[in-house]
Order: sequence, then C-alpha cells, then structure tokens
Amino acid sequence: MSALSLADRRAHEAGSYVHTAPAPKLSRKVLASFSAGAPRGQWPAESFAAEQRRQGVPARVVMDLASDSFLVIVEGA
Repeated sequence: MSALSLADRRAHEAGSYVHTAPAPKLSRKVLASFSAGAPRGQWPAESFAAEQRRQGVPARVVMDLASDSFLVIVEGA
C-alpha cells in the first residue's frame, strides 16, 4: 500500500484526465427546410444546397432528427 500525499494525489488526478477547452459555438443560419420523405431518387435539399454553393454561399445539408427534415444551413463564427 503506497500512501500518496495530498499534493501527489492531486497531481496524479490532474495528469490522468485530458483537459480540453470547449469548442466555440458556431452560429447557424437555416436557409431552407425539406421533408425527409421526398420520393426515392430525388434530393431537393442537396439540389438547393448545390445551387447556393454555385452562387458562392457555403451551404451544406444536415439532418434534423427532431423534425424529420433536412436543413440547408450556413455556419458562421
């Protein structure tokens, strides 16, 4: 049985965990929302996002599980 001093125990515990700073929250702007129930072979959210990217807007598609829809978003700091 090894008896660690309080300082040694705290140093051991501090070194035992990876401490990282939380990532900054990015703001998101929703450009459009599309139902996830589109007919097979049609991707309206992807088409809309591609059109936005052609116009220089860095849009991307994410799934919103709560509303069962695809969102076309733009992220910013």
